[in-house]
Amino acid sequence: EIMNTISTTSSLAFIRARDKLRSMQLLARYGVDIPKTVVARQTKDVDGLIEMVGGLPLIIKVTRGSQGVGVVLAETKKAARSIIQAFYSQNVNIMVQEFIAEAHGEDVRAFVIRGKVVAAMKRKTLDEEEFRSNINLGGVGEPVELSKREERAAIKAAKVMHLSIAGVDILRSKRGPLVMEVNAFPMLAGIEAATEVDVADLIIQYVEQRVGVKTKRRDRVVV
Repeated sequence: EIMNTISTTSSLAFIRARDKLRSMQLLARYGVDIPKTVVARQTKDVDGLIEMVGGLPLIIKVTRGSQGVGVVLAETKKAARSIIQAFYSQNVNIMVQEFIAEAHGEDVRAFVIRGKVVAAMKRKTLDEEEFRSNINLGGVGEPVELSKREERAAIKAAKVMHLSIAGVDILRSKRGPLVMEVNAFPMLAGIEAATEVDVADLIIQYVEQRVGVKTKRRDRVVV
């Protein structure tokens, strides 16, 4: 950036997206619907945390992580207290979120490029005991048609995070779509296999537009 080199993702946007707490703060500030989210400072706050996120079970997340790593489901007050205590003993910052039971271990990944959803898939776990649907954790993807509300939420979330390329993860709740996370560098393999959309080529097209280069491709995908 200092050398005025064109990049698809700015350093500030990347840093914000990697910080789950900051991401949630920004999304909430600009009116994007998210799961109820609170910050835990010490284990004695567990009772209050449970009440603020709507009761048990609840989700505990490290504020920095990706691909479902550092995300834990606590089904009892004792488990929540133990997990929070374990994280803080290692000086790990965490946040607590409500558990969306009606999602049934499924979420939606919307791939956004330059303010447009170019591909979307529903991810679900095949493990009855697993609540995370990440592809790298054994989940599977299938193409899905987004509702207008879901599409607007994905586009707005990417815009709020100042990301021209983003993977927006959405939970389908009783009160509508809830943005769970916005990824600055979403993986391509899962969504391309599920949707048969050449997302990589669309990214290349976007880069070419940024640098003012025009090329011809026989296998160009139009979305």
